[in-house]
Amino acid sequence: MGNLIEAKILKGFRDFLPEAETERALLTEKLTSIFRKNGFVPIDTPVLEYSEILLRKSGGETEKQVFRFNDNGGRDVALRFDLTVPFARFIAVHKDEMYYPFKRYHIAKVWRGEKPQVGRYREFVQCDFDCVGADNGACDFEILQLIKSCFDSLGIKNFTVKINHRGVFNRFLAKMGIGEFSEDVLRIVDKLAKNGKDDVIAQLRQLCSLHEVSSDVPEKILDFITPKSSFEETLSHITNLAGGPEEDTKRLEQIRTLLTAAKIADSFVLDPSVTRGLDYYTGLVFETFLTDLPSIGSVCSGGRYDNLTSLYMKEKISGVGASIGLDRLIAALGELGISTVNAAFLDAEILCLDEELLPHYISVATELREKGVNCEVFLSAKKMIQQYSVAEKKKIPFAVIIDEEAAKNGLATLKNLSDRSEFKNLSVTEIAEKILYQKKCQCQSKEDV
Repeated sequence: MGNLIEAKILKGFRDFLPEAETERALLTEKLTSIFRKNGFVPIDTPVLEYSEILLRKSGGETEKQVFRFNDNGGRDVALRFDLTVPFARFIAVHKDEMYYPFKRYHIAKVWRGEKPQVGRYREFVQCDFDCVGADNGACDFEILQLIKSCFDSLGIKNFTVKINHRGVFNRFLAKMGIGEFSEDVLRIVDKLAKNGKDDVIAQLRQLCSLHEVSSDVPEKILDFITPKSSFEETLSHITNLAGGPEEDTKRLEQIRTLLTAAKIADSFVLDPSVTRGLDYYTGLVFETFLTDLPSIGSVCSGGRYDNLTSLYMKEKISGVGASIGLDRLIAALGELGISTVNAAFLDAEILCLDEELLPHYISVATELREKGVNCEVFLSAKKMIQQYSVAEKKKIPFAVIIDEEAAKNGLATLKNLSDRSEFKNLSVTEIAEKILYQKKCQCQSKEDV
């Protein structure tokens, strides 16, 4: 016994007990349903990629966080840190097998060696949805509309999607004479919400001093990234500071028009401080914040990445996409008291009073399932109180009780495990009808709430 290995989990990694995994599974199912209704199809990619595939356009900060090693064949490989870069590689490999525009979703684990904190882990699930092969405002709108649909489906009412356009910001920086340092500026500004205005100004001054740029530039940048009172006023302000209307500002106008036509414009705000830190974004960028829980940060972000596929092939394929951090979103929902777990997967537990009756129990379970009742058979004849206890832990609302005499007559007792009420001498059809009726009433009650 002295050689036992301590059962422990790596920092930033977690086990999921059934209730937590059920919540994640139900959340995934809801999102999957929304994606399919909007014509998005699923794909998958390997968790391991060649390091050069993942890191060529990631930036230094991401490279420090990646789990990278040499495999048994001496190859330099890394665990994917997001689902966007592998998707670009996917497109390059399968471009001749695909149709365009191509709309995909991908829900899978990714890994980052960042410092664990509330809502942030080193292993977590991301949910990505992208539209590639079309560079227009309609494609951008499609992704923004899908964000709105996803959050509505989860019962989240108070949220804001902040949008911006990298092109407008880059034009402004070029006008200020610091266009060649735009990536550094974008990374600094991207941390405005996290680090605060004073820290951002200090870093911008340091950057300008390093490159001998006019000392008033940081304040001008701060003026540019500060939103005005409305979408239209903000757009007018940044358009003038960037040198006038161009394709980028026209794109923002078109997106605003489409959001208004869809009657969802109130959920979207033009915020020039949203830049997204990753280098591969080139156009529209956006981040989603929960109004009642701003401290948790963005729970859905993304943007347009017109040049990402050019890392792997000569042909240019434009794309725009978003990513929901499911684990962070679940943590946020928990803090807000919103749960996707409203009921058990099972409607009924068929108790085992006599293992000789297992063939009959199995037959009843089969018939109930055919009638639309989700159920299972308790597989051993334990004490009734033990069987009740297991069913209640699983949050199963009903128990079906069949002794030898009832089995002979094709009857059973249905017991409501919440109030202990019983309905005796029911046929399988009557049991199914009562369970399904109760289930329907509960669903209507939740909709009324």
